[in-house]
Amino acid sequence: MTRTLPDWLTYIEQQHPNAIAMGLDRVREVATRMSLGHPAKHVISVGGTNGKGSTVAFIEAIARTSGCRVGTYTSPHLLHYNERVRIDGSDATDMELVAGFEAVDAARGDMQLTYFEYGTLCALWLFERASLDLAVLEVGLGGRLDAVNIVDADAAVITTVDLDHQDWLGNDIEVIGFEKAGIARPFKPLILGDDDPPASVLRHAYAIGASAWRIGCDFFAEPVDETHWRWREVGQELELPLPALLAPVQLRNAACAIAALQSLDIQIDDDAYARGVAEARIGGRLQRFDQGGVEIVVDVGHNPQAARALAAWLESQPRRPTLAVYAALADKDVAGVVVALAGQVDAWHVAGLVDAGPRGESVEAFAQRLQSTAAAAATQHPDVKMALETAILQAPPDGRVLVFGSFHTAAAALRALNAMS
Repeated sequence: MTRTLPDWLTYIEQQHPNAIAMGLDRVREVATRMSLGHPAKHVISVGGTNGKGSTVAFIEAIARTSGCRVGTYTSPHLLHYNERVRIDGSDATDMELVAGFEAVDAARGDMQLTYFEYGTLCALWLFERASLDLAVLEVGLGGRLDAVNIVDADAAVITTVDLDHQDWLGNDIEVIGFEKAGIARPFKPLILGDDDPPASVLRHAYAIGASAWRIGCDFFAEPVDETHWRWREVGQELELPLPALLAPVQLRNAACAIAALQSLDIQIDDDAYARGVAEARIGGRLQRFDQGGVEIVVDVGHNPQAARALAAWLESQPRRPTLAVYAALADKDVAGVVVALAGQVDAWHVAGLVDAGPRGESVEAFAQRLQSTAAAAATQHPDVKMALETAILQAPPDGRVLVFGSFHTAAAALRALNAMS
């Protein structure tokens, strides 16, 4: 009997003893057996600590507006696995994903693959059959040893480099930078979204002959007025509407997306850039809702750098009483997150993520990790749904509830909000 997509997702979770197993040998071997080549006429790989998903969304929106047929591979998903693979603006269907997983499983033989490796090979298999002009591949973890890196991209983007996933990438920015720089290719463009990227990134680019384009040095994102901004490099300027995606950091992500497209041999007119920037959407990035007059804001931010971006956005908004609903995975720097947001939050509600797999934890364990922070006296809830419902009830009529901490947190909040509407 043919497996359904849920059947396949359960199956592929069980095919490797470890949830994460860094290295390219397994996935490259299976890709060879599947005769996978270049997934599109042009390929952009997007890595970095934060901002990857938004940057992919900007690239996709601009390129599709210009008439390109685009495929995107992103992770993790929020509500449905299908979100990870998009072809020409639509999520892959269950039938398409099942066919892809069947092809991967038939080729792997006795080779053990992780969940992410199955998904990557499935996406590449689907892309090859879709006659794409552009494929945009988001790195899952790190870069150098990530499954996405079996593809030689025509341009690479590193949005930011900061501390996260230290168990796998190291506890030093320079070490992490080297891992992320592994997606660069010799003599190909490397777009850098940090004003001051780690020296390891620049050294690696120089060593392989990659052409590094740095924001604030080789291209610029400059506010013009309350509704417009300017992207510019030497000899070219684009005046653009502000992104629909909120937060000041989205100008930086949009600028990197434009630089990546500019670096390729793709014809895109100024109007396509403007429309694409204005129309780009992605769930769980300062996604706003109204619940009885209370503003609800849902964000996937899960590390101190993302928390600093959230704080910058809150500071840029009219001051409103703000209640935080915070739930995080067990391996995250929760103290650093709270420090970043403490000045913008009036009350804390924390929740457990017991359904988040081996990295999830109970609210009691989570609260214990917050004892030395401004969230030490937070109200505790067993899950995100209960925390959100309570925060909404306690918020004043002009209040705001900020829900954040992980993709699991955002997904639980979105499901709860959908049920309320």
